Amino acid sequence: MATLKEKIGYGFGDMSSSMFWKIFSYYLPIFYSNIYGLSLADTGILLLVTRIWDAVSDPMMGIIADRTQTRWGKYRPYLLWIALPFSVCGVLLFTTPDLGPTGKLVWAYVTYIMMMTVYTGINVPYGAMLGVMTDDSDTKTVFSSYRMFFAYAGSFVALFTWEPLCNWFREMTGSVSTSWQYSMIVIAFLCLIIFLLCFGMTREYVKSVSTVSIGKDFKALVANVPWWLLIGAALCCNLFNTVRGATAAYFFKDYIGDNIFLNLGDLPVFLFYAGLFLGVGEVCNMIGVVLTVPLSRAFGKKSTYILTMVALAGLSILFFYLPCSPLGFWLMLLMQVVISICTGIVSPLVWSMYADVSDYAELRNGSASTGLIFSSSSMAQKFGGAFGGAAVMWILAAFGYNTAEGAVQTEEALTGLNLLMSWIPAAVAVVAIAVVYFYPLTKDRMLEINEKLKSVRNIQQ
Repeated sequence: MATLKEKIGYGFGDMSSSMFWKIFSYYLPIFYSNIYGLSLADTGILLLVTRIWDAVSDPMMGIIADRTQTRWGKYRPYLLWIALPFSVCGVLLFTTPDLGPTGKLVWAYVTYIMMMTVYTGINVPYGAMLGVMTDDSDTKTVFSSYRMFFAYAGSFVALFTWEPLCNWFREMTGSVSTSWQYSMIVIAFLCLIIFLLCFGMTREYVKSVSTVSIGKDFKALVANVPWWLLIGAALCCNLFNTVRGATAAYFFKDYIGDNIFLNLGDLPVFLFYAGLFLGVGEVCNMIGVVLTVPLSRAFGKKSTYILTMVALAGLSILFFYLPCSPLGFWLMLLMQVVISICTGIVSPLVWSMYADVSDYAELRNGSASTGLIFSSSSMAQKFGGAFGGAAVMWILAAFGYNTAEGAVQTEEALTGLNLLMSWIPAAVAVVAIAVVYFYPLTKDRMLEINEKLKSVRNIQQ
């Protein structure tokens, strides 16, 4: 039976990763363009190139971790080895060197690629630890729930403190670029401590062995039907979240606009409402995470996933018909509460189901490839986010959205915004339901797999 200390310790790992990831997602582009001094074109190409490298490095790291053997285990030692490089690279990423335009561009490429490499180097093994901390499927869901709860908590810490830190250091130093670097030093030091706590508070109990070649591992992965289905489910989850999240600011600026009035002084109304809308979502995600374990134990992971996606599809469709009025806004906020609770249920489910796929693959192939399988989940997360963000831009363009300052949007463009918050995410949820319907690893099937694996592992030891 896993201890509370181990559950909290495992959650600390994604708390640290999420603190960095949220800052990268929300603040790095504006840092490069407005503070560091890169052009928008150079920034766009930089982010694209590093994303491609990031996708390639994930399975590479999974393969390396699968073949690591130390007294601390296979995956856990990377928390110790890479925690310091992780923090140092974060600081270098937000450092502005005294170089010319070419030198600064080279520095940006080198530091960003370094950061994404060490992020993969610590995050992929961390994710794979879920498969070796316990051999019980339900307990994996518990660990996964702690992981996602602490991930959302880490996001709050980073986003809540970032701008106050930057403002405080700017007043101290008189330099905007230095203030960003110093703020990152604070966040990086905190992440270092949290990763070390994760290492110290967790253990690997399941002794799995990778006994085949890399080529055979990849061949087995490609032939793994549950893995393919879960990749589809993970992509749909991330598409659903990214499409709604990336549309929110546009939606409240142009679709809601002046239809809802609230005296906020100098604050733009749409930013208040978009920020409130997304902030409420983060809190409610945490509520959903808490509900994941009892629901999955009662109905099984597959059934819980499908039922939750049915709810998300229905709620998203209802969102389309809410009136554009003060009452409508509060109804939208209420709808966001329920939708976010549902997405909070799904997130840890997917990670826990990857651990089940890993057990299935080990029994079927006679060799553990936990790191490779979990690295694929990381790829699905990144591609889902990338495709979702791009899809929002393409759909807005197709509906004739006008990006000019102060532009009045056409009825067609406003309809497109409403669809992006409602029917389009609903369609993604329906695809997810169809994909997971064929997922074969039910609760009863996993009980059978876990019993057989215990016998196999006992013979290997």
